Amino acid sequence: MKENKAKDRVTETLTPRGSMPENDGDRLDYVATCLFGLEGLVGEEIDALGYERTFTMDGRVGFRAGVDAAARCNMWLRTAERLYVSLGSFPAPTFDALFEGAKALPWERFIGREDAFPVKGHALNSKLHSIPDCQKIIKKACVKRLEKAYGISYFEETAAKHQIQFAIHKDIATIYLDTSGVGLHKRGYRRNSNDAPIKETLAAGIVDLARVRADSVVVDPMCGSGTFLIESAYKALKVAPGLRRNFAAEQWSQIPETAWRNARAEAMDAIDRQGAFKAFGFDVDDIAVELTRNNAKKAGVGSKLTVKQQDISKYSQIEGSITIVNPPYGERMLEIKEAEELYKKMGQRLCPSKENPCYIISPHEEFEVFFGKKADKKRKLYNGMIKCNLYMYFK
Repeated sequence: MKENKAKDRVTETLTPRGSMPENDGDRLDYVATCLFGLEGLVGEEIDALGYERTFTMDGRVGFRAGVDAAARCNMWLRTAERLYVSLGSFPAPTFDALFEGAKALPWERFIGREDAFPVKGHALNSKLHSIPDCQKIIKKACVKRLEKAYGISYFEETAAKHQIQFAIHKDIATIYLDTSGVGLHKRGYRRNSNDAPIKETLAAGIVDLARVRADSVVVDPMCGSGTFLIESAYKALKVAPGLRRNFAAEQWSQIPETAWRNARAEAMDAIDRQGAFKAFGFDVDDIAVELTRNNAKKAGVGSKLTVKQQDISKYSQIEGSITIVNPPYGERMLEIKEAEELYKKMGQRLCPSKENPCYIISPHEEFEVFFGKKADKKRKLYNGMIKCNLYMYFK
């Protein structure tokens, strides 16, 4: 029952009106990477788009789909960091094995005679640990395969970039092509940010967990650069997060231009322009207030946000609202003490209830003590490399 509710929650946002049929031709193995703790949400998004999930593991979700999925998933996935095509996995305990395994992959299916194909990657708990050497071996293997396929011995690499990514873990190498280019958290609206922004993909995950709907009222009393408010608006109004940006695979001749045109047309058609959603942001810093307004305007949702300068000590609960907040925290002792005093003020001003649920992300292990209220539920998440808890108050 819980699983069905979770899927419904994501499907409500992701299933566009008049969705584009999948290309039933050559199916590919895709991998969507994500921040630790968001795997379940990414998997639900993939399910909602109608694709066949093959695995879910730490930081990665795999699925099978046609070439059109590269466009649709880059356009729609809210909580994934990047979308890769997986070319294959093989044992690589030696450089010879790495070379032969890489040479056996179908590079010519994706890389044209003039395309660029740089290599990068990482190795963990493996005999092959020199990244530069692994890069050279994989590059050489790819060249050898393409030389035979195209009957040429020199590659200009002046056309579309096909970024090769390798991962070697416990002597098993997996080779990918990056379809996204710039990470999917880069929506295009946050060209400027404050000192401690939350990643857009993590914010989108928290918005999903907070069950933001088309008619929700969302409040962030410490809005910073406005990420929670904007991601809430995107979710509520069914705005595809990739609509205002481009992707690496758009330049690939192997994916039809029509796939990208159709994906954008589908995304435009899906927007709920009549949604009753509203958002309110407050921040003690005038610069943050202006930053939130500017970012919301760039995101195309400025009319849905009301943003004002206000200290948390002056905040009054907006009835029927969902509060989502990422309060500041420090690393030095003085900053930590200041943060703890802030948590106390939050506990005095925020009044979470069933009608006014509250979602607070913090790395402080004793947040509940200072906030003065025990969370109804906690969920471990990572903001970059910082381990945090999402404290959920909804009863």
